[in-house]
Amino acid sequence: MPRVALVTYDPGPQPGKDADLPVLRAALRAAGAETDIVFWDDAGVDWAGYDIAVIRSTWDYSWRAAEFVAWAERCAKLTRLANPADVVRWNTDKRYLGDLAAAGVPVVPTGYLAPGDPADLPDDREYVIKPASGAGARYAARYAPEQHETAVRHLAHMHQEGLTAMVQPYMRGIDAGGERALQFFGGRLLHASRKRAVLAPGTAFDADKVAHPGLEPWTPTPAERSVAERALAAVPDAREVLYARVDLVDGEDGEPLVMELELVEPNLFLFLHPGSVPAVVEAVLAAATR
Repeated sequence: MPRVALVTYDPGPQPGKDADLPVLRAALRAAGAETDIVFWDDAGVDWAGYDIAVIRSTWDYSWRAAEFVAWAERCAKLTRLANPADVVRWNTDKRYLGDLAAAGVPVVPTGYLAPGDPADLPDDREYVIKPASGAGARYAARYAPEQHETAVRHLAHMHQEGLTAMVQPYMRGIDAGGERALQFFGGRLLHASRKRAVLAPGTAFDADKVAHPGLEPWTPTPAERSVAERALAAVPDAREVLYARVDLVDGEDGEPLVMELELVEPNLFLFLHPGSVPAVVEAVLAAATR
């Protein structure tokens, strides 16, 4: 049986926040695989000693995106990396939404403001500003047109840190229908979940936020599944993708749009869907022995 590395982040003195890791390690070990939980930036890890390294909860990567991508490229030369380094590089920059749109996938309309760009912000609707490399609603905030000066200060802070900002209309359908997350593993739908809106009006961009409020199981509609599958088909090296989460919201016409496509370190929510554990184990072992 293979040796499996489940790759996470170093939480320091605080306990790790990924409740799925011990469950997945125990299930893989029960299936006969030698399985370790390792930190992605631990210089002492012998990546060549594993048959597969599965990126799971590297939840500090967006603060260190260039360093993380460089690690993924090094690791992929020593073992099988899931997801592959090319996919990681593409997905750590949310300008991939433009690639999906160009492929005909319905996505939330998105503009980008790099450092040095003027603060060209909407004046006729609510909108969201967030970094093009980010996770867990870090540096994300929701603004009304009359909050222009506050939004400009938000942009200036991000640009000072060298971050490119995304500007999207606030999708009002989230308030009624929430945000749906369809999770795929081993090329097939694993399960789906729904959460309430994350960004409350008036919440500062640098405030701590609950990333998955009101999370509950969800049965995706045929339209949601179709959009998710179209998004996955547009991914470079799509056949090499082991896991994915497609986050969907309703557009003004009620039809689903891709908010984000998570191919680096999406939470699997196995605590909400314990019946999915065997399918995850089966897919990891199949990928490790390919």
